[in-house]
This record gives sequence, structure tokens and C-alpha cells, in this order.
Amino acid sequence: MAARTSGRTRARRPDTPRTPQPTPRGWPGRGGGTVGYVDPAPEWRGTTVQVCGMWPFGAGAGTPMVGVPLGRDLDSGATVCCDPVSWFMRTGLLANPSMFVLGRPGLGKSTVVRRMALGLAGYGVHPLVFGDLKPDYVDLIRAIGGQVISLGRGRGHLNVLDPGESTAAAARLTGSARRQLLAATHSRRLNMVSALLTILRSEPPGDREETVLAAALDILDDRHGPGRTPVLADLVQVIKDAPEPVRAVALDRGDINRYRDITENLEASLTALLGDGLLGDSFARPTTEPMKLDRPVCFDISDIDDSETLLQAAALLSCWSYGFGAVSAAHALADAGLEPRRNHFLVMDELWRVLQAGRGLVDRVNALTRLDRQRGVGLAMVTHTIGDLLALPTEEDRIKAKGFVERAGMVVCAGLPPAEMPQLAQVVELTEVEKRLLVDWSTPPAWDSSRNRQADPPGLGNFLVKVGSRPGIPVHVDLTEGELEVNNTNKRWNKQG
Repeated sequence: MAARTSGRTRARRPDTPRTPQPTPRGWPGRGGGTVGYVDPAPEWRGTTVQVCGMWPFGAGAGTPMVGVPLGRDLDSGATVCCDPVSWFMRTGLLANPSMFVLGRPGLGKSTVVRRMALGLAGYGVHPLVFGDLKPDYVDLIRAIGGQVISLGRGRGHLNVLDPGESTAAAARLTGSARRQLLAATHSRRLNMVSALLTILRSEPPGDREETVLAAALDILDDRHGPGRTPVLADLVQVIKDAPEPVRAVALDRGDINRYRDITENLEASLTALLGDGLLGDSFARPTTEPMKLDRPVCFDISDIDDSETLLQAAALLSCWSYGFGAVSAAHALADAGLEPRRNHFLVMDELWRVLQAGRGLVDRVNALTRLDRQRGVGLAMVTHTIGDLLALPTEEDRIKAKGFVERAGMVVCAGLPPAEMPQLAQVVELTEVEKRLLVDWSTPPAWDSSRNRQADPPGLGNFLVKVGSRPGIPVHVDLTEGELEVNNTNKRWNKQG
């Protein structure tokens, strides 16, 4: 008869061998195959509408989700949405809708700006690229149905005295709105002529010369009226004719010979802008193709050779002046209820080329960027390093140039050299960890022996987004299939066929 056993577990004898049991990391012991880590649980990202059925198992990303989807957070892998227009208008994260982009060449500065421009175009914000030197933005603007305006020797002209849409817009306005627009147009044209003289002479014109120019521009407008747009040759003729209002501000004391002596250098410099000087006739003839404000626009100046540094700087500054004037006119009409409100994202790339072209040009750029900056207009200024701004000849210009970064709503940094950190820390609050991150991203690329080519730089596509004293957001930008073609800036090196 079998012995009855109780339901209680029998005690194991001490000499009975223990049966191995698997652990969450596998079988223990020699040859068992345990692993040194635990695979993380699978994660999926989506909007609250897409994954609403996952409640309560969802978790917030902890990064801003308003604006253009820029990339993924390098720390958490979460999606980062970022652009100056959305962060200013929709969230209030920025004090003004502007952005300054810094980074060594080849790490993707233009790529991150293109991503923002493409995303903002989807939101109805028109990208405006005022001077594309490489070109970096032409294919993108064409792909989204924009206007590409070609400028350069033998390609096209941009009349610096052309008020663009401002004259037609002023004719539709009345009262103070009309007077303000005309005054802003006059100021911008004077600023542009003075800037060209500064580039030509490598120093700004004197106070008396600027006063003479201002008076001559008033006479010029009275002579031509709204029917014909004057050019620089017409301005030179006004100064030669010596009308009484111009002589009065020249302080010639009633002596025409004294007037000739006072205006001789000014007349000579303006004549050099008419076609025979360093800048050619690019800015002395009627505008070849007027800018349209109902679509994205790019000024393509890539045919200007890099050896013509003065012409490049003049072309950039002229495009900026003309573009800002057109935007100002559009806003004046929208404020009066005569046109629909259009928002714009303005791109000012290769800023250093203009700033270093001559003493006093910082003031010209400062005047342009401060004029008519209204809600809904985003501004992106792009250069290589803070050293570009601090290499200016005078301390006054260096302080003003640093102000461009200090006033920017956000600063986006790619990889930067170690020597840049002390200078950058003067205008952007960076922790030691953030400084090391930027320096690591600037490490030169290694040689990829498997493909017999240089490997991608370690910091390619990596950026640190800084807003004031807030901790920076490290983000990596990956291009989609649709973006790869419009981001190919080495087409001339591609094999044909």
C-alpha cells in the first residue's frame, strides 16, 4: 500500500544537486550564454491622435513638438520640432523670430536651414533666400514652385535704386502709412548706395557725402516720377547738374567751383559703379527680373567667382536690401487690409562675406535687419564662426557684430573648434558639457578604407539648439529620400550619364 504524502513540500537533502534555473539574462554558469545587458522594451513614437489607444502607457517626449520636425534628440531619441517662426508666434519661446547659425564648413549648416525652410513652406510661410552663392537653395526653391532670380556678370542686373513693390504699394496707401513706407524706401536706397561706396572704397562715405546723396535722391524722384525707375547714371547726373537743394546741403557758400571740389570724389566713386569699376554694371542697369511676393524666392548669385570678393559682398547686400524692401511693402499693404497677410522666412547666408568687405558695413547690415521686422517674419543669419565677427578691423564693428548673435532668438551651433569656445561663451551661455560636445563634433573625418574615400565627419548633421540660458537641445538631422536631391551641393562633381 502506497504511503500517503502530505501536500507540504519535502525538504531537499543537502547532497542533492541544484537544478540550474534560467535568469532574465539567460542561463548562468560557464557556457550558459548569459548576456551583459537587457534589451530595452520596444518604443514607438506618434501623435496623441495616432496612439490614443495606448493610454495610459504613453509618455511625453519632453522636447518641443511645435514647429518644423527638425530631427531626433541625441539623448532621448525623441522628435525635436524647431523653427524661429513657430517658436515665436505659436509658443512664445523666443523673444523675436530670428536665428543665428554657426558651424564649421561641411557639417550641414545650410542643410538645417533648408529643412526649416521646407517645413515652413508647408505651413504657408514663404522662404526668401537673399543671395545664394554655392548654390545651396536653388533646387529647393524650384522644387516647391518658387522663383529663382539669377544675378551676376552677363546673367542679370539688380538696380539698387529700384524701389520694387514699394512705389506701387505707396500709391495704394494713404496718410501716415504712405508716408512711412516712402520714408523707409528712401532710407533703404540711401543705405544701399552708401554700402556700395563703402565696398568700393573699403571705408564709409563721409557725413557730407551722405547728405548730398540724400538730397540728390529727393531730386531724382521728383524728376522721374512714378513712370520710370531711375538708375545710378541718373543719380550721377543730378550731382553733376548741381541743383540748388543739393548745393545747399553741400555748403558750397554760393561758389560752384567749391561745389565741384566737394562732390568730386563722390562723383568719381559713383561713376566707377556704372560699369568700368570692380563691381561692373551689375547694379547700374534696370532690374532684369522683378521679385514676386506670392511665392518662395531665391536670388542665385553662384556664378560670381570666389575671387571677386567685393562683387560677392555687393551682390549679397543688394539682394538683402531689395528683398527687405519688398517684404516691407507687402506688410504695409497687409496692414491696410489691401492684400492678404503673408509670412516670410528670410535667409541671409554667408554673412561674413559682407561684414569683412569694408569698414562700416556692419552698420549697413544692422540697418537692414532692424528695418520693418514685424511679427510673422523669421530671419536666419548664417556664418562659420564667432571668429568671423570678431575679425573685423575696429572694436566698434566687432561689438555691433556680436550683437547680431546676442539679439537672435535662438542660436544653432554645429561643430566648432576648441579655440572658438571662449569667444562663443561671451555671447551664448554654454555649459562645459555643451562645449565638449561642440568640439567633439568638429573632429576631422577619418579615412574609410572599405570604400576608399573619406568617411563622413563625426559631427555631420548634429546641432545644438540654444535659447537664452536654457539647456541646449542636441539634435541630429536625417534627410528624407525627397530631400536628398535638393540637398546635393556637389552636382558638378557627379559623374554624368
